[in-house]
Parts: sequence; structure tokens; C-alpha cells
Amino acid sequence: MTVYFHEGDLPDGLDLGPEVAIDSETMGLRFRRDPLCVVQLSAGDGNAHVVRLNRPAYDCPNLKRLLTDPKVLKIFHFGRFDIGMFELHLGVETRPVYCTKIASKLARTYTDRHGLKDVAKELAGVDMSKAQQSSDWGAAELSQAQMDYAASDVLYLHAIMNRLNEMLVREGRMELARACFDFLPVRSRLDLAGWDEIDIFAHA
Repeated sequence: MTVYFHEGDLPDGLDLGPEVAIDSETMGLRFRRDPLCVVQLSAGDGNAHVVRLNRPAYDCPNLKRLLTDPKVLKIFHFGRFDIGMFELHLGVETRPVYCTKIASKLARTYTDRHGLKDVAKELAGVDMSKAQQSSDWGAAELSQAQMDYAASDVLYLHAIMNRLNEMLVREGRMELARACFDFLPVRSRLDLAGWDEIDIFAHA
């Protein structure tokens, strides 16, 4: 594995292929309180690209172009949060998308454990460390441990997606999953508009 570090934006001309795994690191889990700090990406080739964003300008045209490219599928785990952060801070709607957490909930109905660590262990045979999850992602310099952690969150998403797709097809839920993925950017926009704790589809 090689982790490529980029300051501010992806380099010009970088081609990560038609399916890109993406995750982000922030200062916390509240949209308007906690800034977006780091975005990590992988082409599924065993390598990762870690971008430390230049806050608060967020001048990253190459990253924004990738997020909005209709020919590139963006693979997330719990994409609802990342997509919302990208819209809030980068001003772009991320499409098309795939969320392994949604796919897991639709396919792996025999368990209630859908966190990335659990899904990766079962479907990719990888025991991931979460030791750096709560570290200071706004620091002036990222440690090697932070970059390795950021990379691990995207390195296995392609393999996990492929396994989940097999399960979704087997269980006849692939079409339903695709409809959920299509709606996900709208769900993120609802979060930003104040409906993050409210299920508008609920009866009450």
C-alpha cells in the first residue's frame, strides 16, 4: 500500500477510474459546527490519496470535478454524512453514489452490525483499527498514523461493494438499493436543511 498525500487538492490529471472509494475526516459530527478537514480516496488498487483541504477557502477544483463527474461512481460507507459535508463546504452535490452501509442493511439482514469495521471483517477479511478516528484532523500536520487510518477507510470499499452486490442480487434487492443510492444526496440535503433528526416518512 502507498498513501499519497496532497495539500489542498488532487493533482492535475489524476485519473482514479470509473469507481472511486471516498471518505472524509472532520472536527466532529455536527454539520455547521465542525469543519471538513480531510478527504481520502482510492481507485481500488491498494493505494490511497489523502487530501488535506485548505480551510476555509476549500479551493479544490479537481476534487469538486471528481465529486460531480456523472461517469464516476463514488463509493462511501455512510455516505449521507460525507455528501452533506461536501455540499456544505465545497458547494457541490455528489453524484452518482453507492453506500456500503445502506447496501449492508439491505443485504445483511441477519445482523445489526453495519459499521465499517464489522462489514470489512466479514466481507473483506480485514480487521481494521479505529484508533485514530477521534484524533485532531484539523492539525497543521497529519501524523503517519492518521494518514494510514484515513487510507484504511477507503482501501477495501471496492471489495466490500462487490460482495454486497452479489448478496443484493441474490436477495432480489439490487433495484431497491439503487433507488436508495439515488435518493441519498437528497437525504443529505434534508439534513442540512434541518431535518437531520426527523423522519419525514414516519406517520407521526
